[in-house]
Order: sequence, then structure tokens, then C-alpha cells
Amino acid sequence: MPLYILRRLAAAVGVLFLVSLFTYVIFFVLSPDPAVLICGKTCTPERIDQIRAQLGVDQPFWVQFWEFFKGFFVGRTYGEGASAVTCAAPCLGYSFQTNESVLTMITSRLPVSVTLAVGAGILWLLMGVSGGLISAVKQGTWWDKTAMGIALTGMSLPNYFVALLMQYVLVVQLQWLPFPTAVGFSEDPLRWFQSYLMPWLVLAFAYAAMYTRIVRTNVIDTLDENFMRTARAKGLSGGLVLRRHALRPSLTPVVTLFGMDFASLLGGALITETVFGLNGVGKLAADSITKNDQPVIMGVTLLAAAFVVVGNVVVDILYTVLDPRVRVTSK
Repeated sequence: MPLYILRRLAAAVGVLFLVSLFTYVIFFVLSPDPAVLICGKTCTPERIDQIRAQLGVDQPFWVQFWEFFKGFFVGRTYGEGASAVTCAAPCLGYSFQTNESVLTMITSRLPVSVTLAVGAGILWLLMGVSGGLISAVKQGTWWDKTAMGIALTGMSLPNYFVALLMQYVLVVQLQWLPFPTAVGFSEDPLRWFQSYLMPWLVLAFAYAAMYTRIVRTNVIDTLDENFMRTARAKGLSGGLVLRRHALRPSLTPVVTLFGMDFASLLGGALITETVFGLNGVGKLAADSITKNDQPVIMGVTLLAAAFVVVGNVVVDILYTVLDPRVRVTSK
């Protein structure tokens, strides 16, 4: 088991290194010259060369990438002499637009994205698992057809449409909720809950629809297994057979899916945060893309990749707890 975890952690580090390399190639080599973007259209060639030297983009590619990668662990210094600026580790660079530390910009927006992901994750897990179980147990009844109809609707409608529809109905017409704003929990708990309720429901609606279908399929397949027939033959009640024998193998694949979806959401729900005006990591990414702010785009991309990789490792470890067969093969 410890060896298995060490192997997974080593693989995660390798994946993060490759992600940082590919991200650097895409955003710093294939993108427009950052010195020209910073300097503007009326800038002189001498000034552009000066800015390139300050940013370090006048160096060969591998030198640039090594300086960037090394910055995660020991920091980085931009420029030389009296105008030099030191970026403390872990360094993700500075925004071209605001000259603010990318790490500071991300960490200041991260609580909003984490709050959004945790609330939505709890909701969609409850809705998806309960909906899938009811649909599987009541297979062929109106319960099943209603649950599958809602699931199909949730998977068909895009997030931005549901968000706009919900705002129009709940905020404009019925005035039951205020327009979402990022209010701190300590400032006003009620306002905080009201502000996040719609974004949570929008995200949960889409994810819960997918989870309902997956749970339903898994439970129906498990109920047809031989060991389930044996359990029923022993005289166990339907509820006990479902709780004791069907839930665990049926929900194990859901753990993998939830881990990946939740980790992706921690990196920012771009559309939902933008529609509701929540200043999370997703909205930061959207704003940075429109302004071609390469350091911020790259920082957000690396953060999202790191969440997915770490989430994958956590799911693999949880799998060894939930499924003994994984522990055997991992030795």
C-alpha cells in the first residue's frame, strides 16, 4: 500500500511537470510577443528589447522554461540592477495588465471557487445518488420515467441558459433571491447563502443529471449479479440487500467520477462564475483570456491541472479502501 501511494505520487509529479511544459509552450512560445503587448503600438524597438530583457523572454526556450519551472521552488528575479523585482516561491509571475502577482490574484479568488465547488458538489451528489437509486429500484414506473426525464433535461440544457432562466424567474420576476454577489460568510450569513444558492443549483442540476443516469445503470447491473440472487435466496429483505450488497459496488465508480468533476470545478467554473458575476478563478480566467494576459492564463491553467492530478491521486487511494481487489493488484 505505501509503495502504491508513492508510485501514484511520483506519477502525479511527472504529469504536473509535463503539464507545466506544454502550458509554457502554448502560452509563451505560440502566443504574441508579450513585450509588444506591454509596450503598445507606438513603442520603439529599443524599448521592446528592453522589456524582453526584463521579462527574460530574450533567452533561449529551455533557459526560459527552466527559470519559470525553478520559480516554483526558489522564486524568480525579473530584470537586473536597481529595477530588479524578486518574486518569492512559488512564483507564477506577474500580470501583464495589472503588474500584480499572479499567485496573489489566484489566492484572492480561490475562496469563491472553493465555496462554489463544495456547495454544488454536495447538492449534485445528494440529488444524483438519490435520484439514481430511486430510478433503479422503481425501474419502469413513473418514478423512473420522471427521474430519467429530469436527467435528460439537465444534460441537454447548457449552464448559461439555466443560469439566465433562473435569474429571470427567481430574481427579476419573483424577487425571491438577490442578484448573486461574493459576500463573505462572516459579513452576512443569510446574504452569503442567498448569493450562492443559484450558482450551486445551476451546477448541481447539470452534474446531478449525469450522476442519476450512471447510478441507475450501475445499480440495475448490480441487482442482476449472482451474489444478489444469493442474498435474496437467503431471505434478506429488499432494502437490506440494497444497502448491504448493492450500494458499495454500485457507487464505487461514482467516487472516481466525483473526484474528477470536483477537482475540475475547484479550478474555476468559468461560465457559471461569469454569468453570475462571481469573482472566482473561472471569472479571472475569462477576464485574462479577453485581455490576453498570458501569465494569469497560465497560472490558472496550472492550478486547474494541479487540482485534477491531486484529485486523481486521492481517488486512487480511496479506491484501495473501497475495493479490496485494487489493494491486491497494487502490491
